[in-house]
Amino acid sequence: MTVRILRAAELTPAPWKNGGGLTREIATGPEGTEADAFDWRVSLADVTADGPFSVFPGVDRILTVVEGAGMDLVVDGEHHIVDEPLWPHGFPGDLPTEGFLLGGPVVNLNVMYRRARTRAETAVVCGTVRLLPPEGGTVLAVSLDDGAELEGGDDGVRLGRYDAVLAAGEPPGILRTMGQAVLVTFSRT
Repeated sequence: MTVRILRAAELTPAPWKNGGGLTREIATGPEGTEADAFDWRVSLADVTADGPFSVFPGVDRILTVVEGAGMDLVVDGEHHIVDEPLWPHGFPGDLPTEGFLLGGPVVNLNVMYRRARTRAETAVVCGTVRLLPPEGGTVLAVSLDDGAELEGGDDGVRLGRYDAVLAAGEPPGILRTMGQAVLVTFSRT
């Protein structure tokens, strides 16, 4: 079993692939892969202005607005109003995409996965949930509020806002949230 606690305070901001903003990478799989070689990647993106999204050939994306009013996401010329907070919205990462802010800056939780090798499912959960990595896969839970706790083993682990639990193999325990968390499950295709 592999379980890691990833603290938000330790995430280092880095420029987007297209240089248009900043992202804080939470985790990638396999761990330590180059920016364009990942099977999957989860990050927090600070979006402060309208503009194009980076293009990722062969990659599907799931965007969840976790702070702010939302965006008009224009994917290959088609408008998608993403104004429902905490509502995962999937789209192909290899199509030209632009984002237009609806009411000021936003923070997006981005899930990207290479569709030929990986499948991802994203849900926003509230309350108590058992973290269950799929056979040969990985589960990641990102707390959206302070006060979440991972119960398992002898002691519980407190999670602050944007802290995460990453697990592969055996289930790491039960996540109890005071608010919401984003739960992402990765499996092989």
